[in-house]
Amino acid sequence: MEREGETVTTVKKQCFEFHSVHTMWSNISAAPFLLTGFPGLEAAHHWISIPFFAIYISVLLGNGTLLYLIKDDHNLHEPMYYFLAMLAGTDLTVTLTTMPTVMAVLWVDHREIRHGACFLQAYIIHSLSIVESGVLLAMSYDRFVAICTPLHYNSILTNSRVIAIGLGVVLRGFLSLVPPILPLFWFSYCRSHVLSHAFCLHQDVMKLACADITFNRIYPVVLVALTFFLDALIIVFSYVLILKTVMGIASGEERAKALNTCVSHISCVLVFYITVIGLTFIHRFGKNAPHVVHITMSYVYFLFPPFMNPIIYSIKTKQIQRSVLRLLSV
Repeated sequence: MEREGETVTTVKKQCFEFHSVHTMWSNISAAPFLLTGFPGLEAAHHWISIPFFAIYISVLLGNGTLLYLIKDDHNLHEPMYYFLAMLAGTDLTVTLTTMPTVMAVLWVDHREIRHGACFLQAYIIHSLSIVESGVLLAMSYDRFVAICTPLHYNSILTNSRVIAIGLGVVLRGFLSLVPPILPLFWFSYCRSHVLSHAFCLHQDVMKLACADITFNRIYPVVLVALTFFLDALIIVFSYVLILKTVMGIASGEERAKALNTCVSHISCVLVFYITVIGLTFIHRFGKNAPHVVHITMSYVYFLFPPFMNPIIYSIKTKQIQRSVLRLLSV
């Protein structure tokens, strides 16, 4: 009887320990993630928030104004400006997605973010990066058709075709990010819940998982090769053909006019891909660089193109300039 009592007590003890460990594991896995501002500069977060807030407001005003002008001005109802509206909309959405958590960390040190909200933010951010690359590719196709086959421009880039291209770009961006984001929902998170940025990124979250993340490591590399790298390659090839066509134009004035229509797009492409390359290099080869440099480069990647794109098109595109002046004179 004593042995049976000891056995029962031992089993109960083991069950209690298992239940305690299971409860602790569940609590750790379900604990919210913690966002990070600028480590070591927490005392200066209020000061750092001033330029961030100014940039965010500039991005919202600049891209919002572009969208309004393109919608309101019938002279801008052309494929080139429809794609520009897509670019502005993408930049606006990225900003609206990252701004709340960044400003919450810098203003009131609110660092907690629930798993679902974090995964959704990461999904939108990464999807829109691919959408932006696709929009820049679509804009290069627009310039290629306009310069290389100007007589067929309206018959090739019809409204229905522009809508189809736009939908294709958006679907590519959002569907391609489903495979790596979905597993994040069923991963267990038993390590530190501290993320590296004031917003959620897939590469940050997956490193905290206590699971096999081989697929989540390999898939993004393949995806980047098939989107960013391939898009950049096609854009370069399209401009080689554009340059070849332009060089065949007899009049120097006509050559300059043709190339001038591409300046805004080329500038936006350079801004986007230079920041992509800069961020890639700092992650790959800047392991000895201070952590604040990595964080700063991430913010540059997400803020610099949305900030610069409206400025570039406002300065370089006469139709946009006229619309802005018309808006200000009202």
